[in-house]
Amino acid sequence: MCGIVGYIGHREAYPIILKGLKRLEYRGYDSAGIALYDGNDIKLSKTKGKVADLEERLEKEISTKGSLGIGHTRWATHGVPNDVNSHPHFSNSGNLVIIHNGIIENYDSLKKELLKRGYIFNSDTDTEVLINLIEDVMKQDGIKLGKAVQVALNQVVGAYAIAVFDKNKPNEIVVARLGSPLAIGIGDDEFFIASDASPFIEYTKNAIYLEDEEMAIIRRDKEVNIRKIKDDSLVDPYMQELQINLEQIEKGGYDHFMLKEIFEQPRAILDTFRGRLLIDKAIIKMAGIEDNMKKFLNADRIIIVACGTSWHAGLVAEYIFEDLARIPVEVEYASEFRYRNPVIKENDVVIAISQSGETADTLAAIKLAKSKGAFVFGVCNVVGSSIARETDAGAYTHAGPEIGVASTKAFTTQITVLTLIALRLARAKGTISSSDYRHHLIELELIPEKVEKALKSDAYVKTIAAIYKDVKNFLYLGRGYNFPVALEGALKLKEISYIHAEGYPAAEMKHGPIALIDENMPIVVIATKKGHYEKVVSNIQEIKSRKGKIIGIVTEGDYSVRELADHVIEVPDTLESLSPLLTTIPLQLLSYHIAVMLEKNVDQPRNLAKSVTVE
Repeated sequence: MCGIVGYIGHREAYPIILKGLKRLEYRGYDSAGIALYDGNDIKLSKTKGKVADLEERLEKEISTKGSLGIGHTRWATHGVPNDVNSHPHFSNSGNLVIIHNGIIENYDSLKKELLKRGYIFNSDTDTEVLINLIEDVMKQDGIKLGKAVQVALNQVVGAYAIAVFDKNKPNEIVVARLGSPLAIGIGDDEFFIASDASPFIEYTKNAIYLEDEEMAIIRRDKEVNIRKIKDDSLVDPYMQELQINLEQIEKGGYDHFMLKEIFEQPRAILDTFRGRLLIDKAIIKMAGIEDNMKKFLNADRIIIVACGTSWHAGLVAEYIFEDLARIPVEVEYASEFRYRNPVIKENDVVIAISQSGETADTLAAIKLAKSKGAFVFGVCNVVGSSIARETDAGAYTHAGPEIGVASTKAFTTQITVLTLIALRLARAKGTISSSDYRHHLIELELIPEKVEKALKSDAYVKTIAAIYKDVKNFLYLGRGYNFPVALEGALKLKEISYIHAEGYPAAEMKHGPIALIDENMPIVVIATKKGHYEKVVSNIQEIKSRKGKIIGIVTEGDYSVRELADHVIEVPDTLESLSPLLTTIPLQLLSYHIAVMLEKNVDQPRNLAKSVTVE
């Protein structure tokens, strides 16, 4: 998710920027850097690792004098985490320096053009492409920095929050935003720049939050000049008075990182299919699939290996791949797969799923599969992670750092990536009609908006949580695509509230679990109208006859389940294959609110780590 900090004014910039970077550490990052203008030149220090590592080496390497500077904590997207790929980045002349959050999707084509013009690149980042594009515009058009940033950004496809300055004009910083947050703190003859207000809350209570497709030229002793990037029209800035304290700011106003990450899912899902789902052309474009299409099309089967929440995402993918692409799928716990003698053939494709990309059991399963000659495809969130390096090809989710131990947005973004792959393969194999394919694309594009709508059930879910927070057991039931969601819902409750919960296929209830049902047993039933709706309603009737407490997850406008259930939580209507992206939302909220009411450590539950890197 990265963090941006900048300062221009009458104070020493270094202590402000360093403290600001520490305030943004909660966002997650793998490297950090600072650039300062000391009155003669730009002094730069950056390193892979933590802000503490940067602080330790910075004061030995460079002068920390100067009242103009920018700093950055980087979460790797383009280029592995290392000193060279860390921000800030210089232009080729050394005159311009930039920090950048986001992803430049067309960086490769821009880079090729700049290479033709003689530019040299030292890093693997899309950010270095952007700063050299800005410099090239200045050279070609003979214009100043602010205008050059605007012209360059009109050539860029992607998301960004940037801060740039020119050592030949050390009285200004240019910032811009599209898709990534950027705040400007307004002090007395001084200005602060940050991803959120936490780095400057102690210096000023006045802030301007840039809107998407806006840029600002910030000059010493002058008002901030804000313009629209597309048409250069002036924007009348709206200054806000900050009312929240530092602790609230660090979590974006949320009480816990988990809740923040639950509410980040609309953006995370959008970021995951951004640049891949090209709705206007009715195509899905994923380099890892296109470059290895024959491997997938000639596969005898797909084997999915994963652990925990990622395994549940793999179960959803099993339904999607078999339903749409008609490819046989097996889903394996990586921890079991590695210790038996699985039958793996050269025509098998193994998909390994992991949020962190460092899960030890999944890494071992990858090595086993490769030793048998299988093609291995990775799905993970962390650029440059071990799984990204070990697999033959792969696709990143773009969830951003997930700090809460109980995965939420990792689950939905993994399903998003796997859905894109299944649809692309189905189209290539001809197992889906043109109209059905386009319908899936349209519905997938609407999912972030529908997740946003599903999140509006939060207050009602909280009231349900208050009723059931003291029970000792929960049962979760689902059928078809939503059976894995039932498993995931039960896992979430176990992870953070320590209440025993089990997930089952709804039809399996009468093969054992029905014996547990009485007036004290809450049963969460996922009963959307698509799929096996009538069968699930029949299961609910069986529960009702045994006095079980029913919490129904239903499609908007449902009346049949409402007549039977004790509580009904609605989600927007969508295709059956996409429904897990919506039905999981109220289950995440339910587990969160119960855990909070039980005063559990939501973000760091006992005995659990974010990434299991040892056996």
